[in-house]
Amino acid sequence: MSLPPELAEIVDDFAALGDSDKVTLLLEFAEELPPLPDHLTQESMEPVPECQSPVFLSVDAADRDAVRVYFSAPQESPTTRGFAAILHQGLDGQSAEVIAAVPSDFYFDLGLGAVVSPLRLNGMAGMLARIKRQAAQGH
Repeated sequence: MSLPPELAEIVDDFAALGDSDKVTLLLEFAEELPPLPDHLTQESMEPVPECQSPVFLSVDAADRDAVRVYFSAPQESPTTRGFAAILHQGLDGQSAEVIAAVPSDFYFDLGLGAVVSPLRLNGMAGMLARIKRQAAQGH
C-alpha cells in the first residue's frame, strides 16, 4: 500500500487499538480539524454528498508538490470531523502524485468497520475521491 508517512502513521495508530479505543482516537481527531483559513468560505467549497453530515472541502493544487486540503465539518458531527481531520493530517502538503497513489479503500485499514456504520465509511470514501480528483485536475 502506498501511503504518505503521515497517513501510514495514523493507520498504524488505529491498527494498534481495540474497537472502543479506536472510537476515542477518532473523536480526538475530530477536535484537531483546523478552522478554515480566512480566504475560504464554506460557500466556495465543494460539498461531499456521500457524507451524512454537511461536509465541504477545498483542494488547492496550484503547487503540485504541496497540495493543500481544507475541510468544513460541523462540530456536532464528530465522526465525520474525525474522518476529515485524518485526511487533512495525512494528505495536506503532499504532492498530487502521492495523493493519487493513496488506495481508495485505505480507510478499511483503520479498522473502523466494526464501530462505524458503512454509510459513514462511504462518506470518507467520498472525501478521498474528491480530494484525488481535485488534486489531479490541479484545482
